[in-house]
Order: sequence, then structure tokens, then C-alpha cells
Amino acid sequence: MDIQLIEVKSEIGAGTRGASLGIDAIKIAALDFRSFYFRDFSSIEIKNENHLLLESFGSPYARRARGIITMYDRVSSAVKKTLESNKFPIVLSGDHSSAGGTIAGIKMAYPQSRIGVVWIDAHADLHSPYTTPSGNMHGMPLAISLGEDNKANKINNPDESSLTAWNELKNLGGICPKIDYDDLVFICLRDYESQEDQIIKKNKIKVVPVSEIRKKGTEKIGREVLSYLDSCDYIYLSFDVDSMDSSISKGTGTPVPHGINEREAGDLIVRLLHSDRVCCFEITEVNPTLDKENLMAENVFEILQKATNEILID
Repeated sequence: MDIQLIEVKSEIGAGTRGASLGIDAIKIAALDFRSFYFRDFSSIEIKNENHLLLESFGSPYARRARGIITMYDRVSSAVKKTLESNKFPIVLSGDHSSAGGTIAGIKMAYPQSRIGVVWIDAHADLHSPYTTPSGNMHGMPLAISLGEDNKANKINNPDESSLTAWNELKNLGGICPKIDYDDLVFICLRDYESQEDQIIKKNKIKVVPVSEIRKKGTEKIGREVLSYLDSCDYIYLSFDVDSMDSSISKGTGTPVPHGINEREAGDLIVRLLHSDRVCCFEITEVNPTLDKENLMAENVFEILQKATNEILID
């Protein structure tokens, strides 16, 4: 299997600055390990819209939404082309908002197929302009992919321009929704708002807490998750580094205690990648400006190496 690295150095969806530097931090970690990883694999860099950070963020309910639309167009196109060329995309992204573009690209490549999503993250990212407490769009990619407005639990009255951009994001590629609730699995979820909880409970979305990973082990959890997604033709694996415990994840914008450790994260990801239905892997939210001695990037690079080795075996 040929691998295509897709670098998305964008952080316009985040509330804390510095995530756009995460990819270069991972590259520095590779150099520290004397690895030729970033020489050995083909890489393309998606043009970012980070200049918008110096301008007004626009609507408080969908910050920098026009820039997010541009990024979704670019990311989805790159992912689609990579899959159509029979390569495996590994997406290295700044903030998690770009994941909606990744999912769109997979669906655009396989429009008639069921796409499963394994979301390894402390957060649910199920907000919409109607429910967001911050307006930061890295908390919205799954709601976008599900076509979920969650008006029943709204706390905001978003303006027309925000909703126009929101609808454009949901309908990217002419397909909405792009995934189903039955085809989504949360792993390590532990920090989310009541509006998101309502969606999870209403749609009976599968959630695998950290305690279950500790009880059963990564091998069994991996098997169970893949079995749960048995009806899916393809699976997208998204790894937000804040899924790991805050004691080792200081180098990310929203660290949360009581997460998994780096060994558990690596073992779980490798186990999930045993399945040849996994067609795309994304790592996101490394922020070296919040870290010491580039520790997060070093941990993540080791996980990236393990994941890559498993992909190459297939």
C-alpha cells in the first residue's frame, strides 16, 4: 500500500493559537529520532488560510467559517484524489475542524458506500452554530458530517451569514449527510456539553470510555469496534491527541485528565488498522507552543510510525 501524507497546517478552527505548528514539531521529533520518515513518504501540503487569524473572526457562532469552507474544499479534494489513486492518506492536521473535510473527501471518493468513523478524542465535536459555547469550528466537524443542526437544544440564534456557511459546509460535494449515527464510534470521550450528550443519547451512538479500554484491553476493544462497524464499507480513523491523559498531553489546546497513555493509544490504533476497511488515518491537535521539550510531538511520532508500519503490512 502506497502512503500519501497530507499536511494541513491550519488552525483557524481552534481557539488557542499554535496548532498549525504541530506538523513541523512532529518533523522535528522525527529528526531527533534520526528517522527518515518524512523523506521516505510522499507529502503534499494544503494551502492554509491562517492569515484570517489577523482579521475579525466574523460571526461569534461560526468563527472564520468562510475560511473553513475554503479549507474543506482543499482537504476534501486532496483526500478524494489520494483515494482514487489507490493510495492511503495519512492526514496530519493542525486543528480538528479539518476532519470534516477529510470525511467529505472520503465520501466523495466513495459516494455509494457506508463510511464508518472511529473518533478517538476527549471531545464529541458535535456542536453547531445553534449550540456552540465558543464558536470555534474545531468543535463542529462531526455535526457537519452528520448534517446535525441540533435545533432542539439550541442556546444561540445564529445570524444568516453563519447559517449560509454552515449549510454550505454540510452540503459539500452535494452529499448530506455523509455519515450515519450508527456508523460512528467515540473512544475516550469524556469532556462534552449537554447539547452534545442529547445527540449521543437520542441516536444511541456507541461510546467506548477509557475505563472500558482499561478493563478489556486494546486488542478486544479494537475487535469490538470493528465488529460494530461491520456494515461499513470503509472506515476513517481520527486521532485527536487530547484523547491521551493531560499528564502527557500538555502539548495540545484542550487537554483533559483521565485519558489513555501513549502506549495504549498506539496499540489501539495499530489494532484498528488491522482492518483493510480502514482507508484513512488522521492525527490532529498537536500544539508545541503549549509543550515542553516537544514531548507531545515525540509521543505522536512514535504512534505515527507504528500506524504506518501496520498500513504498509496490508
